[in-house]
Amino acid sequence: MRARGITYETGFTRGTAKREDPWDLATVAEDLRVIRDDLHCNAVRIVGGELDRIDAAAHVAVDLGLEVWYSPYPIELTHDEILARFADGAERAEKLRSRGGEIVFVTGAELTLFNPGFLPGETFEDRVRPLVENPQSLAGHIGELTRRINAFLGRAVGVVRERFGGKVTYAAVQLERVNWDPFDIVSIDLYRTPAIADQFVDGVRAYAAFDKPLAITEFGCATFRGAADRGAQGLDIVVNDPETAMPLHLDGVYERDEDGQAAVIRELLEIFDAEGVDSTFVFAFALRDFPHRPTGDPRNDLDLASYGITKLDESGDWQPKAAFSTIAQLYGGHPAR
Repeated sequence: MRARGITYETGFTRGTAKREDPWDLATVAEDLRVIRDDLHCNAVRIVGGELDRIDAAAHVAVDLGLEVWYSPYPIELTHDEILARFADGAERAEKLRSRGGEIVFVTGAELTLFNPGFLPGETFEDRVRPLVENPQSLAGHIGELTRRINAFLGRAVGVVRERFGGKVTYAAVQLERVNWDPFDIVSIDLYRTPAIADQFVDGVRAYAAFDKPLAITEFGCATFRGAADRGAQGLDIVVNDPETAMPLHLDGVYERDEDGQAAVIRELLEIFDAEGVDSTFVFAFALRDFPHRPTGDPRNDLDLASYGITKLDESGDWQPKAAFSTIAQLYGGHPAR
């Protein structure tokens, strides 16, 4: 793999809301140094809802010599609001690129699920629930979904390229039949479940068949026993606040399984390397809204649902999970590019 990376989350937001949690750039800088020196990454995908945070972290990452995948992550925004955010982000990313940074601009991720106007439903839950409960229901929407997402991405690429001179991609989910012609890199968020395990490698090969580099922009596993079978739905064990959508507690008692998380990440990285994937981004270094609470009610240990390869305490300090050393070993075994 050329770019051996991980996702660094700066804080997700819904709509135009602002984060209220502390933001310490010195802590961010130390995290990114660890990502480079201890995890042996040469690339980082910086995601979040606020461009100021993405931009600040991206500047630090560039100074550390990391390739930056600049990734605004719109959630519950209108199409015009998304385009405005991309325009602002593209101008910021170009400033980084002009000072010598290796920058890839990511025009959102899984937009059809996280934003209205592509699938029926006003909220994420409304859009996703029918797909989970009755996957066959997608068949009636796939044609219109394909038309809408590609029309929007065509507009988005135009907005970004007017302001940014580097490579551009989009982090797609499998149900999106993206027209990759306007993009420089084919990128897919790809999780493995038992239902698709026997088709997984063939699926990777199908994406690699495009005459463009392939990036796996999101993959990984939550930290509870049985999470490997849930794939991308590990967070479904969380009960969220109905108004803010912030996580409150788990829906039951679960057993911690850091070794299981590490095993999944190892297996997937080995597959991606064998199949010639250009860039990989493990999800994620940490998820700041899912703290590790080892004492008290076990349902309050939100880290069990987290895809982070570190566990954060309430103060923001972290400890490595088993997957941390797994990634360091696999990424460290590659020569520097």
